[in-house]
Amino acid sequence: MAVFEVVEKQGLKMIKATINNEMIRAEAGALHYMRGHVQMDVAAPTAGGILKAMASGESIVRPTYKGVGEVYFGPPHFGEYTMLDLANHQWIVDRGAYVCSDAGVDVTVWRNKALTGFLSGEGFWQTLIQGTGRAVIKSGGPLEAIDLNGDSLWVDGNFAVARTGNIEFSLKRASKGFFASAASGEGIVHCFTGTGRVLLSPVPNAWHNLVDAIVTSIPVSSSS
Repeated sequence: MAVFEVVEKQGLKMIKATINNEMIRAEAGALHYMRGHVQMDVAAPTAGGILKAMASGESIVRPTYKGVGEVYFGPPHFGEYTMLDLANHQWIVDRGAYVCSDAGVDVTVWRNKALTGFLSGEGFWQTLIQGTGRAVIKSGGPLEAIDLNGDSLWVDGNFAVARTGNIEFSLKRASKGFFASAASGEGIVHCFTGTGRVLLSPVPNAWHNLVDAIVTSIPVSSSS
């Protein structure tokens, strides 16, 4: 399989994939640069893929890279990259979190329950990663792994970046009764139940926050 590693230059991180006659795939637009004898190909999308992309807003194509050399993926940022090792199982990750993976990893879409997707802030659609190999995802900060064994994890906010496919995601009231939930200041929380793993990003990278604050504070000029 390909070798994926995080490289850092001037505080910015990106992914370096070293391939030796292996094939990898990546999110459209993730390529930063490549060197060596590497061929990039883009397969024509299927009719089903086009319909899913139109419904979910996910990328309609994901380029593949094959040959001998190094491929660098980004975008370079101050956040974090995390490797997921798949052994014929599933991960559900936030939209936009997937970066690249071995060719044995299939990337498609996951549909949340209507009310859960609408009220949770996660949206109706997330990204489903499944198969065998290694996948790379990005986040605004370091990820904390929480392992569940038939129990539940309650999260106040959109801090869950990824979960294994056998974990059920729903919304719950923090306390019994509407008044108790409102009085506690917590209200509705995200609930993850089952046996598997949830990846949380509770403390975003300080550099990531700083850059985000600078960008969002830049005034947008309007033409008269």
